[in-house]
Amino acid sequence: MAKRIFKFVCAVLVISALSVTEVNAQEKVVIAYSGVSGFQGPLWAFNDLQLFPKYHLSPEIVLIGGGTQSMQALLSGYTHFALASATAPMSIKLQGGNVVIVGAALNKFPFSLVAQKEIDHPSKLAGKRIGIVNFGGSNELAVLLALNEWGMTRQSVTLLRSGDTAARFVALANKGLDATLLSMPYTMEAKKMGFNILAHMGDMKAAFPMTVVVVNRAFLEKKRSVVKQFMAGYSEAIYRLMNSKDVGLKIYRKYLKQEDRKVLEETYDDIAGKFSFPPRVNRDGIRNTLDLVFKAPSSAKADVNIDQFMDETILDDLEKEGFFKSLQK
Repeated sequence: MAKRIFKFVCAVLVISALSVTEVNAQEKVVIAYSGVSGFQGPLWAFNDLQLFPKYHLSPEIVLIGGGTQSMQALLSGYTHFALASATAPMSIKLQGGNVVIVGAALNKFPFSLVAQKEIDHPSKLAGKRIGIVNFGGSNELAVLLALNEWGMTRQSVTLLRSGDTAARFVALANKGLDATLLSMPYTMEAKKMGFNILAHMGDMKAAFPMTVVVVNRAFLEKKRSVVKQFMAGYSEAIYRLMNSKDVGLKIYRKYLKQEDRKVLEETYDDIAGKFSFPPRVNRDGIRNTLDLVFKAPSSAKADVNIDQFMDETILDDLEKEGFFKSLQK
């Protein structure tokens, strides 16, 4: 009888363990991303390399254009993770929104500053019109930091809100703009047309958390294990994308709907080496972003604790457990 009871208890424990695994395997998460560009490579790799099931996640991936809308979806509980630039979550946090950055895949601007043929040096931008997506975003900050690095002032140029990448490319081609920021494959096409590439922003000193992982802090506290599963899988996606050009070309071919191998290779070469592994947030980038989103008098900015915008304890745990080193073996 005792032996029979022992077998029954063991069976129940096994079934319970399997049930827990099954529940974990079916943990549903909604992930928002902001647009189709090369810097979304880690998310696409996460999906195409079958890493979601490996890390016990069942994803719904949604496109939400605009940082404010993405943060609203996060705060409402409609989404669980948002992949966006740091401007939106930092701005929302300063307004009292309970969002937090838990990691960053890209801490560099993925743009190039492209100018008309006669503008072959940054100094020749003085008095010129530079097109950006809008004010208060990563485009504006990238231009301001580039000007600062070149010893130029904000007042030396005219910034114009000029729409998305395609619209700005057309405006540049029609001489409606003197310069603008472009990303691949537009950069490559502009080069073919004889425009000057004044700078690849990713090669400059300026740091900016272009792709951060944002969660609702309440979700982090309630579902810490799920956030940890996501960050582990996302980290593996970053590592595998950075270390396999074949993987990168296949993913970019699919999601960028591009068949030209040269364009694909230049896109991969331009972005892959700039991803961050482990995906930690560049603190200088957070300070640069604060310059853009902080609306109080500049004298008060020194009192702002940048740690309020981030919580990297999940990454700390993974580091202590040797997770990142295990991927490199």
